[in-house]
Amino acid sequence: MVDYRQKHTADWLRYFARRGYDARPLAAGVEGAVYWLGEGTIAKVWSGRPPAELDLTRQVYEDMARHPLPFATPDIVKVEEHEGVLVTYERELPGSPCGQDSSVRPHGRDVPPAETGALLTVLSGLATVPGTEAMRQLTVQGDDRPLWAGHTRFPDALAGLVERAVRRHGSLLDAHVTNLSAKVRRTIRSLRALPDTAVTVIHGDLVPPNLHVDDIGRPVALLDFGFFTTAGDPAFEAAVTAAIWDMYGPHAEEHTAALTRLFATELHYSPHTLALYQAVYALTTYDLFSPDGSDGHFRWCVALLNRGPS
Repeated sequence: MVDYRQKHTADWLRYFARRGYDARPLAAGVEGAVYWLGEGTIAKVWSGRPPAELDLTRQVYEDMARHPLPFATPDIVKVEEHEGVLVTYERELPGSPCGQDSSVRPHGRDVPPAETGALLTVLSGLATVPGTEAMRQLTVQGDDRPLWAGHTRFPDALAGLVERAVRRHGSLLDAHVTNLSAKVRRTIRSLRALPDTAVTVIHGDLVPPNLHVDDIGRPVALLDFGFFTTAGDPAFEAAVTAAIWDMYGPHAEEHTAALTRLFATELHYSPHTLALYQAVYALTTYDLFSPDGSDGHFRWCVALLNRGPS
C-alpha cells in the first residue's frame, strides 16, 4: 500500500531546535507532520493549507470550545509561517491513541466494547455542538470551494460535492465501479430527497489514531480535524466513522456492518441514510491520495461502491 502521509524531516527538527525546543517526531498524516516540543506543547507543520483556511480552523476550534464536551479538542495558541509553510503551536492533548490505523496493524475479529463505547460517547458529544458559520466556510480535502457555498442545506451541499468530485477523475472511477453513472444519479437524487436535520460539527476522520483514550479506554481527546471537517448532519459523522474505523483489516467489511447497525440502533439514525452517506464519502474521497488509483484508499472506495445496488 502506498503511504501518502507527510514525512518528518531533519530540517524541521533543526527549525524547532533554533527556537529552543528539543523536538521529537510524534505523528504524520495527509495534512502535515506533528512534533512534540515538550512542556505540554506540540507543533504541526501543515502541508498545502492556505492561511485563510487555517484562520477558519482556528475559529472552528473556538466555536467548539464554547460547548463543553467530555473530551478535549485542539487549541491553537500560536501560528507562524516558514518559507511559505504554516506551523501551528497547539496544546498537547491528553491520553494515547485508541489504536493504530488498520493499514499498519490489522484489527481483531471483534470491535472491543470499550471502543464501541468510546465511539458512541464521541459521536453523541459532537452531535451537541451546533454548526457555525466558520464550519460552513471550510473546504473539505480535495475540493476547490467551501462545501456550503451556494447551499442552505447539507444534503444539497453534498450533492454538489459529489458532482464536482466525480468530474475530477470520473473516467478512472468508471473503469472500476459497475454502473457508476447510475449510482451517481441515484446518490444525488437520494441526497436531495433527505429531510432537513439539525446541523452540528462534523470531524469527518474519526479513526483510531485520532481518538485518544485514558488507561481504561474512556475518550479524553479528539484531534486532527480538517480532512472532512464541516457543519452537517450528525448521521454523516456516524456513517463515515462506521465505514473508516477499520478500512483495511481482514474483518473490515464485517466491522463496518456491525458499527453501522450499532449506530443506527443506539443513535436512532436511518440505516438507509447511513448507507447513503457512506457512498457519498467514497464518491468524494476516492482520488485524494493519488489520481491514478494506485493507493489502498481508492480500492477501498471502489469496493464499497460495488457492494451497493447496481
